[in-house]
Amino acid sequence: MSELFEAVDALIASASPLPPPAERERLRKAHGLTQAQVAAALDVRRPTVVSWESGKTEPRPPQREAYARLLEKLAQLYPTPVEPGTAAPATFTGPTADALSAPVTPQARPEPDSEPERAVSPAPVHQPGRRAATSPASTSRRPAAKKKPTTAPPADPRFENGPLAVIDVEDGQVVAHCVGGLVLDAPAKSLPSLIDWTLAEAKLGAHRLIGPGKDADPLLVLTEAACERYGLPLHLTHEERLSGRLPEGHKVVKQLVRTEWKLTKRGLGPWARIYRPAHGGRRACVQLCIPSWGALDSRTWGNAAQLPAPDLARILGTFATRVMTPRGSTAVTGLELMTALHPPTRASAPDADGKRHSEHNPGSLGNEPIDCAPCEAPDGHPLLKDLPRFHQRTPAETLIEEAYDWARPLTDDEYGQRYLVGIDVNMAFAAGANGLNVGLDAPTHVQRPEFDPKLPGSWLVDLSHIELDERLPSPFTPKGDRPEGPAWYATPTVAYAAELGYQVTPTEAYVRYENGRYLDGWYNRLRDAYIATMADLGVTVDLSPADFLAAMDGYRQRDPQMALVLSAIKATVKGGIGKLRERPRGEGWKPGQPWRALSRPTWRPDIRAAVISKTRINMHRKMAKHAAFTGQYPVAILSDCAVYASDGPGPLDFLPYRQDKPLPGGFRLGVSPGMVKHEGTQTVLWAEAIREEHGEINLARYIKDGQVTGTDTGE
Repeated sequence: MSELFEAVDALIASASPLPPPAERERLRKAHGLTQAQVAAALDVRRPTVVSWESGKTEPRPPQREAYARLLEKLAQLYPTPVEPGTAAPATFTGPTADALSAPVTPQARPEPDSEPERAVSPAPVHQPGRRAATSPASTSRRPAAKKKPTTAPPADPRFENGPLAVIDVEDGQVVAHCVGGLVLDAPAKSLPSLIDWTLAEAKLGAHRLIGPGKDADPLLVLTEAACERYGLPLHLTHEERLSGRLPEGHKVVKQLVRTEWKLTKRGLGPWARIYRPAHGGRRACVQLCIPSWGALDSRTWGNAAQLPAPDLARILGTFATRVMTPRGSTAVTGLELMTALHPPTRASAPDADGKRHSEHNPGSLGNEPIDCAPCEAPDGHPLLKDLPRFHQRTPAETLIEEAYDWARPLTDDEYGQRYLVGIDVNMAFAAGANGLNVGLDAPTHVQRPEFDPKLPGSWLVDLSHIELDERLPSPFTPKGDRPEGPAWYATPTVAYAAELGYQVTPTEAYVRYENGRYLDGWYNRLRDAYIATMADLGVTVDLSPADFLAAMDGYRQRDPQMALVLSAIKATVKGGIGKLRERPRGEGWKPGQPWRALSRPTWRPDIRAAVISKTRINMHRKMAKHAAFTGQYPVAILSDCAVYASDGPGPLDFLPYRQDKPLPGGFRLGVSPGMVKHEGTQTVLWAEAIREEHGEINLARYIKDGQVTGTDTGE
């Protein structure tokens, strides 16, 4: 009889109704779930979930019934949005008895304009006086760009003109340059009226990146001509640069106050947010970017601040569409992207009265800052205020997880070769963040813990007994030296020691029992942006190793504007990781006192340490694989760049490719994050000459252009 019941259960499970593939994807994203999380819950591989959401395959029992239950619960939390005046689509209700006896009617994918209304407009919307870019009678006086827009037009009608506009003055008329070459008339005679026009007519902004998140506020970029038109200085004075804002008595600030607009604490500076308090569930907020005040750092954005308005709109618009609307520096944007993809709160399920409430969003860092472990605190942190003033912390007292800065003398055999070739890992820190399990809660102090490679945390353990080939740097220290005794390490470092077959016995740890792959979505977004931008520059993922190297030759010159976007994407990665442990920025700070960044939930030095730890371990693992197969060892490493001696001038002269197939687990040429590109080549004679002049400096620092300036500070 039990076998018959099992057979009946199997029949029921095999017929569990499912929404159409597009709806499955919508429901998952609405709840902030990744495909990997769904796959882990259902005990399948991620590609299987991808196939379910694309409609290539259908789930089979026993996963089908569990998957149907998941989608049913999500459909209750996130019903399909309906526009006023349209019939409500059928709601997916799960495997009821009636449904099992009747054919399943596929649910249509919601149209792009069926998103819920964005509550941002502070005023009634009326017809904007704009010139459509596609209408010859109403286009800008500038000729239409010949190049095809690099981004698709926004699908949401509320933001049909894109995420941002560059405000300029042409022939006495204020115009707004948007993405895709669109130009709008901006009939505003003052900054407050420009803000009103933006929110009431311009249709600027961007849809939220994930269900529980918030729509991006419109960004206005003011050229020098626009600053002059609206009474703003072209450049800040020395005192204003130090304070980062205009004084409160400036006439434009007074205009905003008179019209009941407010500024955040950072005031009217290079990046400013102008808003009115939320009223009736509606928020009104516009962000300003003023390049001539230093908003676009030349180290990141190159000469973007000096470009014509249409070009600047293309650069910033592409970045905003592929990454997110900039919120400040690329470092600030990198951190904001993490929060945008994992908002701290979400709407709860309806209560007995049908009302929803704000609740913690699982997988996020929450709304409140948490203290780090003492070993994770940088010097000067309030947790260390009782230390003697000039106390030098040892590795047994502080967590030191940093990128490689290591070099060694060349051997006689290496001096007999002609070249030194540098290879560089693409988006190394992004690749290190991918799949990384990080802590989401406060640390728990544990004595004599048993090491668990799946548990994020900081571990006090002695790895000095581990002997590795001296021609490779130690994987356990940034300088590549062998540890001298007990030291604090992040989980990926200790896990690698265990992976190599060595005994690890921590004496103490700060672990985080609530954890998850918080950075996966962040990595995916930045990876896709990076690959799309590289494709604009002629470097695609389908190239052979030789074709890839050829495509990389001069790739930045093919489209200098997209090259600037690429630099900004890369800076967003490094800057975002760096912001996780932001240090004091002046403001009269003294050691032992808190600083502003500590009030953020995203001030998480443990997450930064884990990313850097995994990135360094990834590098060592590849170098060890390469050495075991070829007998070749690096002579210098700087962060994500490794230098090898070679008889030929290119990477293919020493990387062990066979029929375009790389060494498994070793270095692989290609455009994707984690793969490598050619960083630069110099001769061995060059290395000998500069080391005679400057001593044993890190050759990886200068392999790109061969120029040695100043001293080797290691910074």
